[in-house]
Amino acid sequence: MIRHIVLFTWKDDATDEQRAAVTAELGKLPGVIPQLRSFTVGGDAGINQGNHDYAVVADFDNVDDYLIYRDHPQHQAVIVEHIRPILASRAAVQLKL
Repeated sequence: MIRHIVLFTWKDDATDEQRAAVTAELGKLPGVIPQLRSFTVGGDAGINQGNHDYAVVADFDNVDDYLIYRDHPQHQAVIVEHIRPILASRAAVQLKL
């Protein structure tokens, strides 16, 4: 299994509407990318200072399934249209479980 974890920090001027659109658009991906075995997205709970603002955790059966997700046109559209315009920084890792 491959677990894909991404952390985002938003630009200071990112609006609530833009942040909500990221969640809404990412939420559509499990319906169009069957290779997603588990998909969790959401904003930081605000418990600790200095955390990233947002996280994506996605599980796949294998590397090939992850690559299908990574390169999927709808996933790429969410990145280009909704994430990049408000993105200050990004960190990611793929774990073999």
